[in-house]
Amino acid sequence: MTSMDDRVDHARRLLARGGVIPAHPLALSADRQLDERRQRALSRYYLDAGSNGLAVGVHTTQFGIRDAGLFPDVLRISAEAAAEHAEREPVLIAGVIGDTAQAVAEAELAIASGYHAVLLNVASWRDAEESEVLAHCRAVAEVAPVIGFALLPEVGGFHLSFDFWRAFAEIPQVVAIKMAPFNRYRTIDIVRGVVHARAEEHITLFTGNDDHIVLDLLAPFDIPRDGELVRMQVRGGLLGHWSVWTRRAVEQSEWLRDAASGDLVPADALALDSRVTDANGAIYDARNDFAGCIPGCMEVLRRQGLLEGVWCLDPAEALSPGQLAEIDRVYAEHPDLSDDDFVASNLSRWLN
Repeated sequence: MTSMDDRVDHARRLLARGGVIPAHPLALSADRQLDERRQRALSRYYLDAGSNGLAVGVHTTQFGIRDAGLFPDVLRISAEAAAEHAEREPVLIAGVIGDTAQAVAEAELAIASGYHAVLLNVASWRDAEESEVLAHCRAVAEVAPVIGFALLPEVGGFHLSFDFWRAFAEIPQVVAIKMAPFNRYRTIDIVRGVVHARAEEHITLFTGNDDHIVLDLLAPFDIPRDGELVRMQVRGGLLGHWSVWTRRAVEQSEWLRDAASGDLVPADALALDSRVTDANGAIYDARNDFAGCIPGCMEVLRRQGLLEGVWCLDPAEALSPGQLAEIDRVYAEHPDLSDDDFVASNLSRWLN
């Protein structure tokens, strides 16, 4: 039996590679039943596109999979697809939610299903004291390596303080943090927390800031500590936005990593930020407070043939008025951001 220390070390090594980790959508049929063939095809697409791993059971996968009894199945399908992938070992991340009993049970299932770490969503703890949230995090960390998650209030999260993130980073089983407050001040609080916990060597930072993806990957953070500056760099992204056009995201991520390693960042790299953010605004439905973010991602996948429709478990969750026209616009204005050619040349194999 693998010890917790070994699990943590292994998860750290896989996550330290950074790169692209898509938040995995849910493939449903028209009667809103799991389409296992297309669910598996999505996992194959992300892995063949060059993703470092998969995040499953997260917001983009739809939290309703728990009530629908689909959580074990979606974990299993992606784990099986990852086991088929011979080129490298992808990092498998399972989203866990709820009170401590639920989160611990989901974390145990994830580890038993072959997952390396859990992305801990504490949105249901928004009315609790931070000390209670920390106790919850420590309990989950007893059974699985943990990735922290800062989630913006517009999609159900809440902001946590610098003191919280410093204490969270001190938990020995914390291996990474997904920063998604969509707020620069709050993002810096998280990085400061990691540095002041002296955890910068073993916690990998991932961006979830859909409005700042490219610049998060380019710009280092200099954090004062003990009279010196400690520099941290975001190493990758764990993003619902990267569940579409993933091949291009991998190419961009590799290019941006090379650009960030030099003393002079090319203007083209900086300019890419506005174009990616523009595309995200349409796909993620920023103008409607992200109400159509999941259907927006599914619409792009539908156009490519990976999904048959944009059906969600909740029939009320649908594209917002005007969102289709916005997706048409960014497709037309930023054609080089799409990977339709890559999908078209591999789709039949992924669906087989």
